[in-house]
Amino acid sequence: MLVRFVIERRDPRSGRRQGLFQAAISLRDSGLLSAQDDDALEDIWAWFNKHLERPERLALSPRPHAKSQALSWFRDTATNHIAKMRAFAEILERYGITAQMIRTDRPGYVLYEDEFQVAAFPFADTPT
Repeated sequence: MLVRFVIERRDPRSGRRQGLFQAAISLRDSGLLSAQDDDALEDIWAWFNKHLERPERLALSPRPHAKSQALSWFRDTATNHIAKMRAFAEILERYGITAQMIRTDRPGYVLYEDEFQVAAFPFADTPT
């Protein structure tokens, strides 16, 4: 089983629900984020930078400047990562941004995977 954290806002480029990292960037850019919550988000980002590899490939095409279309999912065994995402969601929810955890066994065409995550171009029936 794989899990993904999303908000209701759709990404204008992909038409899919945004993930929490995109939501946090928008919130930070809005200027509404308190200094304390900004520090907390920064700590979470630093933890992910240390404990999660960046996928090597997020585009269907192997071309260098191909459009990134893959969605990232956590393996349900990545309990520390999921706990950090829940902490991330709590901060966003203080600002009226409701996060939802969605699940699937069919993430799509897998473009990258490691011990903690899968990045896949979704099938038509993949929850996005």
